[in-house]
Amino acid sequence: MSDEKRAAKVKGRALGSPLTRALYPRASTAEMDRGAPPAPAAVAIIDNSIDPGVYRPVEHWGRHLTVPWEAFVARDGRFPDPAAYSHFILTGSEASILERDSWVDVEAGIVREAVAAGAAVLGSCWGHQLLAFALAGESHVRRCDRPEIGWVPIGVDKENELLGPAGTSYTFSVHYDEVRDLPASFDILASTDACPVQAFRLGGQPVWGLQGHPEVDIPTGLRFLHDLVDRGFKGRDFLLEALRQPPRDSGLIFRIIRTFLAAGRLQWGNP
Repeated sequence: MSDEKRAAKVKGRALGSPLTRALYPRASTAEMDRGAPPAPAAVAIIDNSIDPGVYRPVEHWGRHLTVPWEAFVARDGRFPDPAAYSHFILTGSEASILERDSWVDVEAGIVREAVAAGAAVLGSCWGHQLLAFALAGESHVRRCDRPEIGWVPIGVDKENELLGPAGTSYTFSVHYDEVRDLPASFDILASTDACPVQAFRLGGQPVWGLQGHPEVDIPTGLRFLHDLVDRGFKGRDFLLEALRQPPRDSGLIFRIIRTFLAAGRLQWGNP
């Protein structure tokens, strides 16, 4: 089986963690030791990457998840049933919402169904833009005036449960498109001078978009930037400039994952 086919639907299990045992009371350690069937996946990761030789977002997100998850490769037309999962992660992509293939519209429909059903949804970078496209419309995504690449200082505009106290935090970023001018139903959580919508929440719902890549740690980010340069990816000068800057990461991913997993219907934690 090729790596691409193997990645089309990947399952991740973290059944031995204390958090998982608390959320899945029927999946006791004894049952797991006896080889009992694992608890059903709680999180669906929609993998929007185009070239897994360069960008492997399931790897990046999966290592932070403490509950069972499954991944679906969007470029292969593989998507989760929006009624079958309580939590959805929409990853980044080398693609552009502005020049989209047909599978993007399919994914947007699934996102709308998941949100309407009360699922927790978290979009990062391209996934953040997809949320804006799916829930507000195409006019709310545009090309950046200047790409943001590297470890970017973002201003958390006000204290919130996803990003923490107001102030400045650093996170990895690579984006050439951005979200703009969202309707009043969206609450802007963070911004930069170059990108006014760095993070948002849809009203009081468990639906968040993040322009950055908090799931990418410093070693992974450095490898990613070098790979993009080596492959002649667009914006070479911006990539090289980012590699000249000292990397800084505030570790937002830990709070983000904790808040995300605690949100939504939580039906998957019921006995």
